[in-house]
Parts: sequence; C-alpha cells; structure tokens
Amino acid sequence: MIERYSIPATIAQLIERFQIEDSPPYKPKYNAAPAHLLPVITHESPQGLSYFYWGTAPQWARNKTVAERIINTRAEVIGEKPVLKKNLMRHRCIIPADGFYAWKKVGKKTSIPWRFVPKSKKLISFAGLWEEFDDPDGNAFHTFSLITLPANEPVAAVTERMPVIFSRSEEEIWLNKNSKEEALLKLLKQFPSTDLEGYTVSHGIISTEVERASLILPAPATDQFGNLTLFD
Repeated sequence: MIERYSIPATIAQLIERFQIEDSPPYKPKYNAAPAHLLPVITHESPQGLSYFYWGTAPQWARNKTVAERIINTRAEVIGEKPVLKKNLMRHRCIIPADGFYAWKKVGKKTSIPWRFVPKSKKLISFAGLWEEFDDPDGNAFHTFSLITLPANEPVAAVTERMPVIFSRSEEEIWLNKNSKEEALLKLLKQFPSTDLEGYTVSHGIISTEVERASLILPAPATDQFGNLTLFD
C-alpha cells in the first residue's frame, strides 16, 4: 500500500509541466497523506487543478482504518469490477508528484522509510480515480485513490506495491475524454526500473502532521522509533 507521496513544486512549475491555469489555493506538500486535501487534474477539467481528499474527508477518517479509506486501487482489478470500470471511463485523474514513500519492514515492529524518485528529478504524475460523496449534512466532497500495481525491481526490495507512474504521452491519453477502455487499461503498467532510484529518509515522515522540506532529503536508515539500524 502507498500511503505517502510528495509534491514540493511551485505553482509556476506545475503550470509549465502540466499546462494548467494558475491555482491560488495550491501549497507544496512534502508529506501528502490520506485525508489530506491535495491537487489532482481530472480528465473532465484538464486545464486546472482540482482539490480532492485522498481516500476520505478528515471528519470521516477518524474512525476508519487506512484500508477502509480506499487510498489505493489495484490496477489488476479495474478491468474486472463493473464499478471500477465505470469510474475508469467517468472519473479519471492524474496526481502531480515528484516521488513517493514506502516502508521496508525489517522486523515485526520495525520498519524503515524510503523515498523513490525518477532519476531525471523531473515532475511526474500518478494514475488515479476519483469519486463524489455527500457528508451527513448533504454537502458534496470529492475523494481520489491512487492506482497501484506490483512493484518493479528497485521498489520490490522495500515494498510489494508502487503507483502507476505516467509519462507525458500517457497522461494525454489518460486525460483524453475520447480514450477507449482498452487504451486506458494498457497504460496501467510498471514504470521502467532503470528510471527510478530510492533512498532512506527521516522517520519523521511517519506522522501525517509533519510537513517540512527536510522530509524529502536522504537520511540514515532509522526505524519508527528513531533508532539507527543496519538494515537499509
């Protein structure tokens, strides 16, 4: 499961990379986490950023486990489940990012945070699906899930899953309103192993409330208790 990613770019960088309009509410995120309100680009409005909750709205997240928030959707099942196929055709989005985090388990109660980024150090996007819900007061809010698949070689040494990462040409197909189901499903494939690199980061990334630029920097391998470990 992918539970964290980062998008520390400026709005100017997003405008240049994704050819979108200005978006005043935008703020860089070094620790994008479930229940956070985050920028996405939908295939219905590809000209600008939309702000959706990752998995669920905060007020709904308090009594739900991470799995219940539906923060990830497995690519392998999209073509098999009618509700997901419907979302594929109606509710697609891409999620701007520059990298993602994963935890490597080295014991029953010990894990080490890693960060994976493209070797090019350029902005990327993840494939996503979104939904609309009504809260108990009848107010509409939107959520998104990040599409994952089995990890490629460098990521597999840390975790079993990774996001679907798009190239620019793949983004164009994903955001095209006229794209057919077969063409969309073909996009759900692994990012080239040779184009991705990973490194250990600060255990501070564990808290969803921590938000600072140093989180994306390489750091010695430590567990969730801040103890240095030989396992990296």
